[in-house]
Amino acid sequence: MTTAWTADYVGSLAPDAAALTAARTLRGKWSGTGIHDTALWGLCQGSGSRPYQTIVDLSGPAYKCTCPSRKFPCKHALSLLLSWSAGDVPAADTAADFAADWLAGRAARAEKQAAPEAKPARGAGAAADQRRVRVTAGLADLDIWLTDQVRTGLAQSDRSIRAFETVAARMVDAQAPGIAATLRQLPLATTHSEWPRLLLREYARLHLLTAAHARLDALSPGLRASVRTHIGYPTPADTVRAEPAVRDRWLVLGIRITTEDGLYTRRVWLRGRASGRWALLVDHHYGSPAFPNDTPAPGFQVDANLYFYPSAAPLRALWGDRHEDIPEPFTTIPLHMAGSPDRNGTIAAALAEQARALGADPFLRSWPVLLAEVVPVRGEKGWYIAESGGDALPVSTAEGEPWRLLGLSGGHPVTVIGEWTVDGLVPVAALAAGTMVDVGVAQGNPMPIRGGVEDTASAELVSAALVGTARRQADLSGLASPVAAATTALTGDRAAVLLESIALQDCFARGGVSATSAERSAAAADDERRLLPVAAGARLTHLLADNSPFLDEWFALAGPRDFRAPDGMVSGLLDRAKALASHREPLLRLAGARGRWLAAQHPGWKSLVRAAAEDESVWSHGRAAERRSWLSQLRQRDAAAARAALAASWGTESGPGKAELLAVLADGLSLDDEALLETALDDRRAEVRRLAADLLGRLPDSAFARRMAGRAAAWLSFGSRPVRPQLVTTGPGVLDEAARRDGVGDSFGYTAYRADGAPDLSTEWLHRVVAATPLRHWERLLGPAAEAVRVPMAEGMRGPMIAGWSDAALAQRNPEWARALFGAVSGADARDADTDKLRELFALQPEADQVRYLRGLDSSWLAEIESMLRAMPHPWPGPMAEHVLRLLTERAQLCADRPGAPSLVPGSYRTLFRAASAHFPVAVAGMVSGIARRCADPYWEQAFDQLAHDLIDRKTMLEELQ
Repeated sequence: MTTAWTADYVGSLAPDAAALTAARTLRGKWSGTGIHDTALWGLCQGSGSRPYQTIVDLSGPAYKCTCPSRKFPCKHALSLLLSWSAGDVPAADTAADFAADWLAGRAARAEKQAAPEAKPARGAGAAADQRRVRVTAGLADLDIWLTDQVRTGLAQSDRSIRAFETVAARMVDAQAPGIAATLRQLPLATTHSEWPRLLLREYARLHLLTAAHARLDALSPGLRASVRTHIGYPTPADTVRAEPAVRDRWLVLGIRITTEDGLYTRRVWLRGRASGRWALLVDHHYGSPAFPNDTPAPGFQVDANLYFYPSAAPLRALWGDRHEDIPEPFTTIPLHMAGSPDRNGTIAAALAEQARALGADPFLRSWPVLLAEVVPVRGEKGWYIAESGGDALPVSTAEGEPWRLLGLSGGHPVTVIGEWTVDGLVPVAALAAGTMVDVGVAQGNPMPIRGGVEDTASAELVSAALVGTARRQADLSGLASPVAAATTALTGDRAAVLLESIALQDCFARGGVSATSAERSAAAADDERRLLPVAAGARLTHLLADNSPFLDEWFALAGPRDFRAPDGMVSGLLDRAKALASHREPLLRLAGARGRWLAAQHPGWKSLVRAAAEDESVWSHGRAAERRSWLSQLRQRDAAAARAALAASWGTESGPGKAELLAVLADGLSLDDEALLETALDDRRAEVRRLAADLLGRLPDSAFARRMAGRAAAWLSFGSRPVRPQLVTTGPGVLDEAARRDGVGDSFGYTAYRADGAPDLSTEWLHRVVAATPLRHWERLLGPAAEAVRVPMAEGMRGPMIAGWSDAALAQRNPEWARALFGAVSGADARDADTDKLRELFALQPEADQVRYLRGLDSSWLAEIESMLRAMPHPWPGPMAEHVLRLLTERAQLCADRPGAPSLVPGSYRTLFRAASAHFPVAVAGMVSGIARRCADPYWEQAFDQLAHDLIDRKTMLEELQ
């Protein structure tokens, strides 16, 4: 029996994170599972009456499932593999019938492919000859066009997209798609500031290819194959597999997926552990990145054969036979190869290797490199990869700056895998702490036309090409000495000689690159906190990408554990912290010391840098955000010290940040803060005065509260009716200075109270006084809260009184008044009630009262239930979740009885389902799944299924953080 695969390896086979998450939710739904030899099978109960039949051929691997999913492997195949990994699949003497039939079919097809029927080769040679004739004719036309461009002058040539497309179409007709693809990229080169040099370099490359094709039979077999490949001749897989196989333990180092015109391309870089040989796997798929799962994930190695495409510098390859079932992880990349005394992984060795490859195939645009123990450096002149001795290579930033690589390194040595191009090194992946990390900066459109470093030796030739060789003969004496010597043998048309000279100089410059130097900066400080678990880190990445509603719960659980993020995640966390203000602080805590170090070097992230809490210089010299953060942290540690610091600098504070600093006192507010708040009532800024009044209103024992109570007593009375006294108001005719100082008369720009069509300021003032008066004043005057809210009032008074009491209950956090006011407002005055204020009053009540109230509402009140549920603590209590499920089930049953009713479709309750997925206790997932199975309506079944999936997903999320 095949050895069980690890859960990590099974996870690496998943087409995406969603499929793997869905697979975990299927545990416990399997029956009839078994394994025999390399066959794994099982039955999984889905939404239909018949279970899905799932089969895995472990020798491939290959997958078969009767579900309608288009993902390979689907969630059922992944779940079956996970069950096998966990030891839940028993061994069997024979495969199940449905599995045996499929495996027999696979074996028959494989045997047929291995021994194809002999077909007459009539016409094959003739077709190849005809293609070569067409290519030769097309390239001859291309060469005439190229020399015409240089002869008449690049400055006068037509460089429009249409002009290049016309020539590219001719190459398509000539069956030279590789040449056509290059021509279609040339309009990008014309937008570059150095377009004459880039265009001339590409013209020279194309001219050299046409010349090579003209003498194809005289070239060596390897170079002949390379020229054919660059032009676009196809190389059948059978031809490749006819080459000698190369067996090694192949390390999977990096993967990159790009797309162009709907065609997705996956490139996978491999390196032989014993041979040190590079290999590149290339797969294409149109419409979606649905690539075969025949390649292990980066960080794994597999003992296998590779077949290399014929080439002067062989690199691209195909998989051959595997010599082991399960790829193994690796933590190191060997630098000393068997039989060679040289050490790989140095800049000198990498440059020498790419020079040899370029010497063999001068048409190469890139070559993989491995650099060990190097440090990425960002300097004034650009980005570099530097060795400990000071040697460095420039890093290409044509596709973006490698901030992820810099964050991963933190100034410490790492092993970098990349591609060397004319622009410099393009990082692909890095090995740090024994783990392969993707550090690519671009996943999208490829950039085959690169700028490169300006070559001063070819400047004279570029000038001549701009004017045109018909008007000016190029001076070749300024070329590098070896190139100048070689050009003496060039004869013929001036334009052709110039193009050939440029090609020679370009190859010489690219092959003769030498290391430069770069100074390494100070490394990031160590962070001793516990590392965030790998699974939790991967989930956080997906949650942040989707801005998931589960983020609040994730941070709430992770915060007390004080994790630090893996170094490879730090740049992504900073990027999201910049965009997501609501989660900024927890993201910065996760990024930690490495994040502060990285943010200090990024122009867009510098504002995220938070000074250390113990650094007192921040208060006197820091930026506004840093000072506010420092004061907030000090307030949490020592409220008196924070108050003293703010009081000492209050006279010199200015600007809008003054109110933000005063708002810090809200945390741990007490009567000790009263003196400073009273001082703030005299501030020139209206927002500072309003904030000070709001904070003082939360202190029932303050002098401010006593002044407000005095105004309430003076303005309100029971009138002169002895039988049924009513609360009435005389109201102030004009506010005195003391009332204005306390903020009663502050202008808010809008008042909800109107009298004869005009703003009713007296009623607005009454509202503000009542809101700032201690609630115990009304209890002495009117009795308990439940009685006070029912006191008869004069016409026009109930609105401001109820609104003022509501503000006071919220400010003074009084649950008894909140309960009474909620009952009064949600009753007779419900239509005119402020929904947000009503929800805040509901939130102040004890949980038992909240549940009792909501459980008293039936399914016709689902909209109000949903509104009030937003005020309940997370997660919602179990009885409340059960009640919501019961009401939704009633709606589903009504929908089955009355199909098509618009108000009964699950889409009408999608916001409630969305809230339930984020706030239901995860323990009710089984109950939700049971309800889904009993639903007669397929849409309601799908809605409950999705809810169960989300709850299980949350449960897994919580387990990952344990």
